[in-house]
Amino acid sequence: MRVRLLVYIICVWGFAAPMRAEESLDVSKLIFEHLGDSYEWHITEGAVIPLPCILVNKSGVDVFMSDKLEHGATYHGYRIATEGEHEGKIVNAAGERPFDISITKNVLELFIVCILLCSVVLGVARWYRKNGCKKAPGGFVGMMEAVVDFIDKDVAKESIGHGYERFSPYLMTVFLFILTSNLLGLLPVFPGGANLTGNIAVTLTCAVTAFIAINCFAPKGYYKSIFWPNVPFFLKAPLPIMPTIEFIGVFTKPFSLTIRLFANIMAGHIIILALTSVVFVTAQMGTAMCASMTVVSVLFCIFMNCLELLVAFIQAYVFTILTANFIGLAHDE
Repeated sequence: MRVRLLVYIICVWGFAAPMRAEESLDVSKLIFEHLGDSYEWHITEGAVIPLPCILVNKSGVDVFMSDKLEHGATYHGYRIATEGEHEGKIVNAAGERPFDISITKNVLELFIVCILLCSVVLGVARWYRKNGCKKAPGGFVGMMEAVVDFIDKDVAKESIGHGYERFSPYLMTVFLFILTSNLLGLLPVFPGGANLTGNIAVTLTCAVTAFIAINCFAPKGYYKSIFWPNVPFFLKAPLPIMPTIEFIGVFTKPFSLTIRLFANIMAGHIIILALTSVVFVTAQMGTAMCASMTVVSVLFCIFMNCLELLVAFIQAYVFTILTANFIGLAHDE
């Protein structure tokens, strides 16, 4: 804790000190630039990792590194828009968006998370293949066994019941993916720092997989309970009141999963960035004010980081347990 406090003080004071009195900081712009996706990965002020831009057009595929578009430069007729509806995105000379499958910051973070999870799972499997039941696992392998057993027995089995074994691998994958993404998002340096689960496209994709698991593997009675529920006849004919409500509920479940994860992770990142920005905002108010607010900012940032560490686990668990409950409800019909 003392080391982390010292690192925060050095970082924020080191960046705040060079600011001139006439400089002003657009806090909202700073925050949303850090939260948004980008075609490069900033390590420090002078160290930037350019990422591959892959653009598909009528004449073929253009592949180049994002540093070709730095500082408003144009390359092969492409540039990064600085305003308008496509701000921050690559556009052509006409200001239109090409078919963009570039490896952006969030895409690279996805690859990192997938490689990390595959390495962990295969490493644990290798340990069990080598040792079998000869000895009890310890350390990291023992921790992973506890996590797997918790998701399998206390989440999947308790929520779904009979036939839960089919869904345990999916629920474990979702839990580990969200947890790893949340934890990496809290790291201020590479390979962390990307706002992966704070990106609604990522949380929506997770929710779509939950939608498929809930609806595509449900028994026939589930669909009967939607289109012809067991309610008084006048509630389902001639006006399909209850069937309409049940049908809407099919989509509101994954929608709630999407918004809950996205909003909680995004809000935590915004609060931390806003508290950090206090140092730069007060840099114009004199040394005494800046120094005192730096201490306050650092202490609150440490508190929020500890809280976000807890939230990272809670949100991964909440998404997993709700998905398991929705699957269980579909199989109870």
